[in-house]
Formats: sequence, structure tokens, C-alpha cells
Amino acid sequence: MVSVQETGGGTVKCWLSRDECDQLERAAGERDWQREIAIQLQTRCGLRSDEVPKVTLGDIRYSEEGECWLFTVAGKNTDGGDPKMRDAWMPEDVERNVSKYARERDLSDDDPLVSVSPSSVRRWVREAAQSVGETTENDRWGHVSSHDLRRSWATWHLVERPDPVDVRTMMAIGGWSSYSAIEPYLDAPTEARIGAAMA
Repeated sequence: MVSVQETGGGTVKCWLSRDECDQLERAAGERDWQREIAIQLQTRCGLRSDEVPKVTLGDIRYSEEGECWLFTVAGKNTDGGDPKMRDAWMPEDVERNVSKYARERDLSDDDPLVSVSPSSVRRWVREAAQSVGETTENDRWGHVSSHDLRRSWATWHLVERPDPVDVRTMMAIGGWSSYSAIEPYLDAPTEARIGAAMA
């Protein structure tokens, strides 16, 4: 179930589990393949909604050194100023989906994978969440926003997965310039996590 926290002033933060992210991706895909890709770029690659329309097929490459898929994106500079270029990470199954989509849509290397505005990306997230909420009869889905997808992605990799990703790697692939920018995604460790980490 979607985890919700009210932060005051009517603002609500949500955290989705990996299964809930999958549900959201499927709901978007039922409407349109491009919507599924847009949501995967957020739930699985950690992009901000305004970064999604910037990604082209030509930005994606396989790193022999890292044995992983990476793609270049111009993202927000959390220190302020001009956008910063970074290499973001793409899971293999997302790369396969993107490649198949690009072939079937006959996209060139310079064509954006998602050719809509950031506001449309945000609307797609709300519509997919509304669809899942109606199907599951869970009104918490009505609070889900595009930033919650990035929050869920970061929290999964930093805190929840069995082998958490180190903070510096997450800062690099997620586009956080400073520890203070990524710190809100880090929860205090439980006793179980302390024991497992230090065993």
C-alpha cells in the first residue's frame, strides 16, 4: 500500500514499493507505450519529470567498464545555476523495453523517447495513479505525484534494498550535487539493518 506522509501546508509525500511502481507502469502502458516509458524513466531510472523529455535513443550506451547501461541527461543543478550533465543508470529490462519501443516507432538517435512537455509527464503519472487507485479501491493513490516516483526510487536503492547503494553513487546517477540534497532520502537505520550491516 502506498505510504503517505503529510508535511504541512497540504503537501503530501508518498513512497511506493517496487510492486506499486510496477502497477503504475502497467497502468500507464495500458493507455500508451510512451507513457509506460515515461514512468519507467522515473520509477526505475530516477529521473525528474522535466528530465524525461530530454532523453534520446542516442543518449543510451552500454558501459563495458561498468557492465551496465548508462544514459546522459541534462538535469537540475541542486547547487543552483545551469543544468548539469550526468550519466544516469538504466536497468537492462528498461533498456530492452526502450530499444523495442524505439524500433517499433522508428525513432532516430536524436528523437526524444518521450515527446511531450514535463507537465504532460506529470499528468500521465496522476492519470496512471488514478487508474490504479480505482482498480485497487485505494484512495492513497490519489496523492501520488511524479516526484514521489523519484523519491521511491532513491529510498529503495539507499535504504530498502538488501544491498543498499552507497550515497556517492546515488548522488552521481541521481543528480544530487551535495549530501544535504540527498539526505532527506536517508532514513535512520533500524537495529536489524545495523546488525546486518555490521555482521
